[in-house]
Amino acid sequence: MKKAIALVLALMLCISLVPAVAETAAPVKVGVLVPVMTHGWVSGITYQADAYAKQLKAEGKIDYRLTTSSNAEEMTTQIEEAILWGAKILVIAPQWTGMEAPVQDAIDKGLVVVAFDMDIDAEGILKVTGDNKSMGVAGAKFIVDKVGPTATVIALPVPTSGSVSELRMAGFNETIAEIAPELKVLEYGTKFTREDGLKDFADILVSNPHIDAVYSLDDETSIGVLQAIEDAGRTDIKAITGGGGCQEYFQMIQENKEIAVSSSLYSPLMIRDCFDVALAKLAGEEVQAVTVIPSQIVSAENVEEYLDPSNTIY
Repeated sequence: MKKAIALVLALMLCISLVPAVAETAAPVKVGVLVPVMTHGWVSGITYQADAYAKQLKAEGKIDYRLTTSSNAEEMTTQIEEAILWGAKILVIAPQWTGMEAPVQDAIDKGLVVVAFDMDIDAEGILKVTGDNKSMGVAGAKFIVDKVGPTATVIALPVPTSGSVSELRMAGFNETIAEIAPELKVLEYGTKFTREDGLKDFADILVSNPHIDAVYSLDDETSIGVLQAIEDAGRTDIKAITGGGGCQEYFQMIQENKEIAVSSSLYSPLMIRDCFDVALAKLAGEEVQAVTVIPSQIVSAENVEEYLDPSNTIY
């Protein structure tokens, strides 16, 4: 009888353990693919992605591998390596075009792919982004408010950034056409770095003896532009925009009394949402194909709200 009771108890113990075992899921393998840190905002992306991935790993939710690349070919190779590793999720933040085929291949293999901040023409891809087009709208309104509807404005698109530049320029140009159709806009291509902003705008200043304002798409570019203006001793430029959320640029917004300086907040923190969206999708939850995080305008009137002395990354 005692043996029978012991056997029953043993069986009950085994049965009671089954749900606990079933509920213990292995961490999800996540491939995190970000660009080489070419400037502050990209450094911020990498920092935030790695920090959040470490947090999720500590919570037992994911395992991850983070890789950096400088072009589409490198990221394509890294996608292939992540698939071979067994990744179920890819969080990617390309800063260039040409990712359609490898991303589509990953999706076709059953991976959940979430792109940060760039449109990629692949069926089934998810995207997390700031509101790029509204940044252009805000930039146009800021400039017209500061220099009027008939001024001369230099716009600095970044063709290599794909949809990011296209959307910001579209918002700007469409708004100018509506509110200031007589505004003279001259476009010069540049890049999202202060070095290129300095170099390119130094040449632009030589070619343009009078400029009223600058529509820059990026804080780092704007830092270079402001340096070029100072180096040239120019006093005609009265307004400049930016975009991103750079603490050094915020200091310039606060301190510059000669030029009205603004930025459209576009924080690297948003990449954390990519992980949440991907995990929700993998769990079978319904998620939006595109998650848009609203932008905030930072100017002299409110910049103190965004200054963060502890942020030394970007």
